[in-house]
Amino acid sequence: MKIVLNSLLYGAKEAEGTVVIIDVYRAFTTAAIAFSKGAEKIILVSEIDEALALKKQGVGTICMGEVGGMRPDGFDFGNSPFELSRSEVSGKTIIQSTRAGTVGVNAAVKADKIYASSLVIAESTAKAILEDGSQLVTIVAMGSEGKVKTDEDEQCALYLKNLIEGRKPNKKAVQSLVDIGSESQKYGDPQRPHFDIRDKEYALAIDSFPFAITVNREDGLLTARPKSVI
Repeated sequence: MKIVLNSLLYGAKEAEGTVVIIDVYRAFTTAAIAFSKGAEKIILVSEIDEALALKKQGVGTICMGEVGGMRPDGFDFGNSPFELSRSEVSGKTIIQSTRAGTVGVNAAVKADKIYASSLVIAESTAKAILEDGSQLVTIVAMGSEGKVKTDEDEQCALYLKNLIEGRKPNKKAVQSLVDIGSESQKYGDPQRPHFDIRDKEYALAIDSFPFAITVNREDGLLTARPKSVI
C-alpha cells in the first residue's frame, strides 16, 4: 500500500485512490457526533445557499455548518460537536456545509473512494481502509478554510498514517501537540464565543467512536454514512 500525505484544497483536488479528507476543527468531529446520536446520513455540500436550497426541497431536515466559525443565517446548527451532542437528530438527514471539510470532499473529484475523518474516528478509519485493501491512500489535511495548514489536521493525518502502517502513536502526545497549536487557542476565548471550549474537548477525544465515515454519491449528492468496524 502506498500512502500519500497532502494538504489544503489543492491537495484535495489532486488526491487519488482512496482519499481521506480530514477536518478536526470541527466539521468531521461534528459529523461523528451527529452519527453517534443516530443521524441517518449527512449530505455534504460546499455552499451555504446549496444547503438551504436542498432543505427547502425536502432533501434533508437539518442544516448544520459554519462560515467564519459561526452558524449561517437559516441554519439549524453551527459547526459545533458540543451543540450536536445535546441535540435530537436520530433518524434525520442532515445537510452540512463548512469552509474546509465539506469543500474538500466535493473537490476530491479524482478519488476512487472517500472517507471523511478526524481524530475521534481515526482508528476506525484506519481499520476500514485496511479492510478495503486499498493500494493507494491519499490523506488530505484540509487546514483553515482549505488555505492554511493547521496543526490539528496535519497531526491527524500523521496519526492516521501511522495507524494504517501498523504503529501505535502516543495519543497524549498528539493531543498535546494539537492543544498548543494556534487554532486551539480560539476555543475558550471570550472574544470568540462561537468557539466553545467544549468543542475542543470533543475534538481531542481521540478514537472515541467505532465507526468510520464513508462518502458516496447518492442521487447526485455526496452523502456521508457511518461504517461500523470491528
